Amino acid sequence: MLPERGRNGRAARRPRILGTRTAWTPVGDGEFFCPGCGGDRNYQRLTGRRRFTLLGVPVLPRGECGPAVECAACRRHFGMDVLDHPTTTRFSAMLRDAVHTVALAVLAAGSTCSRASLEAAAAAVRAAGFDDCTEEQLDALVVALAADTGRICGEPCGPGLAIELHEALDPLAPHLAAAGREAILLQGARIALADGPYTPAERDALATVGAALTICSEDVTRLLAAAARTPS
Repeated sequence: MLPERGRNGRAARRPRILGTRTAWTPVGDGEFFCPGCGGDRNYQRLTGRRRFTLLGVPVLPRGECGPAVECAACRRHFGMDVLDHPTTTRFSAMLRDAVHTVALAVLAAGSTCSRASLEAAAAAVRAAGFDDCTEEQLDALVVALAADTGRICGEPCGPGLAIELHEALDPLAPHLAAAGREAILLQGARIALADGPYTPAERDALATVGAALTICSEDVTRLLAAAARTPS
């Protein structure tokens, strides 16, 4: 049998007799990093109900679906796990705080805060986003940190400082490629090497940084040795 033809000569489109349709209901909103757009966008969190359709008309419920995340810009739907990825703004803040915490940890591990170490640390922190960071501010923070924890400069990384490093680095590590995680460790290594070879306490602090960044101990040793061989 030949298909029916429309006025333009093309085959007439027959309506689907049976199908399904989803009715979405907004239940929340916010901002997220949209993998479809490749940037920060607003979103709606949706729940849905499926229905069987007869000739395009919903007739029987088929159950719930979702929840889903709908981008306000591209209208694409994603699973809820997309909200685990930080927005660009949040990621920048996490990276900035991580570099700042690593710099303080390495400075606190040194026997003294030399001018060279403070300059290297301040440069790293400014590059990470704290534009107004100065050597004097970092020196004051290290003194305050020592007073707060009761540590003496040059002692191995204590529990309090290790906790701060993990709090700053643990949420960031899953969102960084291996090269990005290594770059943060190497920034700490350059701060430690600014005034001479690593001290045992500095190595201990950098080992804690590596562990928090999920870098294996063998790679930490290799990276620290490579940094020590590189002329400043």
